[in-house]
Parts: sequence; C-alpha cells; structure tokens
Amino acid sequence: QVQLVESGGGLVQPGGSLRLSCEDSGGTLDGYAIGWFRQAPGKEREGVSCISSSGGSTYYAETVKGRFTISKHNAKNTVYLQMNSLKPEDAAVYYCAAALYDCSPKDLADGMVYWGKGTLVTVSS
Repeated sequence: QVQLVESGGGLVQPGGSLRLSCEDSGGTLDGYAIGWFRQAPGKEREGVSCISSSGGSTYYAETVKGRFTISKHNAKNTVYLQMNSLKPEDAAVYYCAAALYDCSPKDLADGMVYWGKGTLVTVSS
C-alpha cells in the first residue's frame, strides 16, 4: 500500500527557496510517476510538476517553469520539489501523488491514484 508523506513546507519570504520531499512510508516509489500539486484557499487544485517512473522525463506547469525543479532520489525513496524565487502566489498546500503509469502532460492529475495529505507553503514578508 502506497502511503505518501510530504514534508518541507513552511514560511518563506518572497524570493526565497524551499525544498519539499515526498516519501512512501508504505514501501517504495519504484515504478510510479510522482506528481506535485497545490491548492490555495478558494482556488482549484493545480498540477505543478511530474517526474516519470524512470526519472527520465519531467513536466512543469508554466507558472513554475524555470523556478521549480523536480527530482527523484531512488536510494532515499524520495521525490523532491526544489522551489526557488518563490512568489506570494506560490503559497498553497502542496500535495504529492503517485500514478501507476507515467505522467500525463496534458493533465498532471490524470492517473494519480495515491495522494499524500499535503504540506503548507506560506510565502510572505
């Protein structure tokens, strides 16, 4: 049973950086594509990024392209989301999710079957 746990959220000033982590406390992330999503109060969930099961392909929303980097550390069974140049509009609860098949670039949420409970990112001075 996949049990995703996010960590690394917190308060950061605009322009700052955070690194989020997604781990599977129930086993391994091998074979799964992992996506990051976010939801701000009053807004719809947004797909932020996805990394393929092999780690060879990555996808980003236009709103974060060039600022966020997704990566997979197989030995640590962890997927990271490095977030740089953070803006107030990046503030949200960030969730990771796992898909049995690879990322769906047109809709990152497509195929995601396991979801974590989220970690809060606040961007404020």
